[in-house]
Amino acid sequence: MQDVDMDCLPDGSSRPLADAAKPTTNASNVAKDSDTDLTSSCSANFATDVSPCPGRRALLVTALAGCIGVMTNRTSHAQDDAPGSDERPQKTDLLVFADGEHAGEVIKPGDLKMGGPPIKAWPMDAGSKVVRKGSRLNELLVVRLDASEIDDETRPRAADGILAYTAVCSHAGCNVTAWVKQAEGDKTVFKCMCHNSEFDPRQSGQVVFGPAPRRLAVLPLTMADQSITVAAAFVGKVGLQR
Repeated sequence: MQDVDMDCLPDGSSRPLADAAKPTTNASNVAKDSDTDLTSSCSANFATDVSPCPGRRALLVTALAGCIGVMTNRTSHAQDDAPGSDERPQKTDLLVFADGEHAGEVIKPGDLKMGGPPIKAWPMDAGSKVVRKGSRLNELLVVRLDASEIDDETRPRAADGILAYTAVCSHAGCNVTAWVKQAEGDKTVFKCMCHNSEFDPRQSGQVVFGPAPRRLAVLPLTMADQSITVAAAFVGKVGLQR
């Protein structure tokens, strides 16, 4: 199977994107300076066995499937558009799983393995239960570390060794997706695979390798009634804000 970039033509046929400028980075993986979430364009990447263009019947089926897809997306967007969903994390917010079989469930201290890997999370209003996933700038990486490894500046922002950082790289706005041994040392650190920037969660998300211009923003946490709770707003800038 081969990934081929294709362009949609008005008559339903398709052609390779030979002349158009192809994106060098997946747009859905990049954050803007603003809170506006990115959406994909018509010139999407098609992972296909390249087959002949569909006939009329197939086009009708495809159109119907597209309508169903639009309805599904509208339902999803309606959930994302709930009041407060795009607001920055607030004090007393809880943290919930961002994906996987436990998506939307509150993260408990026992869900986090000492030393990582991190869990992707969203903040959630503890009262209204609105998950603040209306902006990807709210996406978090939550990791549990040995408290003795955390430096003095970072320790007050941790709850029993649990730390939360923005998942958006400060360099080009890609998602930080890896938890790996650092390029120049023995520690395990966050890594953005777009341009190989690395961040040490033990040192307030400090850049330890790569082109990122500044550290990851950290979200201070506390423990309340055995729940991981947001203690204050982000410390540091999130995304590409200069």
